[in-house]
Amino acid sequence: MSALAPLSALFGAGVAARNALYDRGILHVRRLKWPVISIGNLSVGGAGKTPFTILLGELLQSRQIPFDILSRGYGRSDTRIRLVDDKGSSADFGDEPLLMARKLGVPVIVGADRFAAGQFAEQEFSNLRPAHGGTWVHLLDDAFQHRQLHRDFDIVIVTPSDAQDSLLPVGRLREPLTSLRRAHAIVLTDGASLDVPQLREANVGINNEHVWCVTRHIETNGAPSHPIAFCGIARPERFFRDLRTAGIEPAGELTFPDHHAYTETDIRNLLSLRLQKTANGFITTEKDAINLERLRADLRAQLQPLTAAALKMELADSEKVLDILLGTLSGNLHSHLTR
Repeated sequence: MSALAPLSALFGAGVAARNALYDRGILHVRRLKWPVISIGNLSVGGAGKTPFTILLGELLQSRQIPFDILSRGYGRSDTRIRLVDDKGSSADFGDEPLLMARKLGVPVIVGADRFAAGQFAEQEFSNLRPAHGGTWVHLLDDAFQHRQLHRDFDIVIVTPSDAQDSLLPVGRLREPLTSLRRAHAIVLTDGASLDVPQLREANVGINNEHVWCVTRHIETNGAPSHPIAFCGIARPERFFRDLRTAGIEPAGELTFPDHHAYTETDIRNLLSLRLQKTANGFITTEKDAINLERLRADLRAQLQPLTAAALKMELADSEKVLDILLGTLSGNLHSHLTR
């Protein structure tokens, strides 16, 4: 047994107590005027919340449904509520909010207090809200545990490792598997399945129509044939695996902490590895490419040729999924329109 197991048990007791206070209405839940769709997961980092949020945003755009994204903005230099400038820096807005703003071209608001961020959005964009019969939607990024804000639809992404994982600090889980009972829909990624003993024992009673499957792949157009692959993400092994699935065998690999702010020393180490492995360029993630922008242009130029591989998700039966999601929001819409 791990020496940290007692701490994990203590962490679990704290999570259970907090959830019970929300379930019983003892802790107050605040509600925004416009509907909220939350995208979250059970574990710490690396489940694919950002690419799924981008995918969901693209689906909403296909139906001409306006929305914003509310995000904590992890890794930025302050906690103030700010509208992301897509030409800005990850130091000011966080790498993932900046990526979503650039990909979707919609308002992304960062703030430690996401209720206040939502209020900011409703005040700033009220003139853009559709006429009666339509609505503006908030997408709440990485928020399954952010229970102080009411959500109309809770989406939780489940990976294969979640079923075998343990609570923090022994494992990566922020909540036990039984917390999936709160979800309106579960998204299975990387071949995850609810038909495993751990999840059956958790008694996850979700309607089959609300269990959605996504596949993922990366786009590597123009990538060097024999690159150094590097990244600063929560689960770097998945990036390297995705590269090999796409037919790229890295000459070498280098990993950095999640949301890493690159330095001149990092560039020197990457150049040294390229020389050592006789590689002909570099490949990284889009999120890392955004963080590299914080360096001087002359330092970045030394990494050329550099490809930023785009991670894409595809949702099975996406039109049906969108109908289910919007149908639920429509059922809750009257309470929002009358607020």
